Amino acid sequence: MSEAPQHPVFFTKAPQCVIGDGEGFPAHAAHSAWLDYEVELAVVMGKSGVNIAKMDVQDHIFGYTIANDVTARELQKSHKQWFKGKSLDRTCPMGPCIVPATHLDASDLSLKAFVNGELRQDSRTSKMVFDIPTIVESLSAGFTLLPGDCILTGTPDGVGFAMKPPQVLKAGDEMTMEIEHIGRLTNTVTEG
Repeated sequence: MSEAPQHPVFFTKAPQCVIGDGEGFPAHAAHSAWLDYEVELAVVMGKSGVNIAKMDVQDHIFGYTIANDVTARELQKSHKQWFKGKSLDRTCPMGPCIVPATHLDASDLSLKAFVNGELRQDSRTSKMVFDIPTIVESLSAGFTLLPGDCILTGTPDGVGFAMKPPQVLKAGDEMTMEIEHIGRLTNTVTEG
């Protein structure tokens, strides 16, 4: 078992990654043979802030949604940073809605990921390495967060590349990401 990090790990995803519920995304077969899924709770910021203290984080959050942080694993490794492997076009499905923070306690929600109906990830937000206040406080230290910024909070065990044998996504695969009290986000891998 690997040691838990002492600080949250941050990376960016390009805006052209984002697609909605029900949309397909390309397999990117010419660029990756190791496309993988990750169910994640996404925090949607509603108010600008820099150096946000943990106790003030909830005042800056608009709401929560579901994200599938699709990742090209070999690009993530070969470039020795995460931007390229996590920013192929149309590889960040989000949705199906945003639940306002005033209507949802996100501290202990069920997260599940299904691929072609098979349960692959099953955990709770209460098991995250870093809670939401810690993530937002750390990211906002010296860095202004803006309304509409989305922060993906990490994924539980069960991603395809860690399975024995590894399970990569391919054209035709359907993924459903589910988070309690938010709903289900379903997308299909298409040719290309």
